[in-house]
Amino acid sequence: QVYTIVNDETYYYPDLMRGMIVQGDYGKDIAKYTGSTTGTSRDNEICSRYTPITWQVDRECHLISASSFDKLCADMKAQRDDMSSDLHAHGSRELVADHLAANNQMDK
Repeated sequence: QVYTIVNDETYYYPDLMRGMIVQGDYGKDIAKYTGSTTGTSRDNEICSRYTPITWQVDRECHLISASSFDKLCADMKAQRDDMSSDLHAHGSRELVADHLAANNQMDK
């Protein structure tokens, strides 16, 4: 999901650790498509060995409180398999070349 982070507790969600929010207007307008893993270690030459991969993405940008992400970070650090090393911002890669992309997009 894509969020605009706001300083407003009206938009607090306590459990981002469990994944996508699917209540109210969150998670209602979903795009589904095939894809690949994220990150800078894959490109037009090196694909993921984990296939097939699919993505489900909420088409809407939702408001969420900054404290929701504070709570997510605290939850990540509290996991038995400590996720502290994953709390920093991560890079993204360039889009895959059109001729390598799947041609199975579905319109609404």
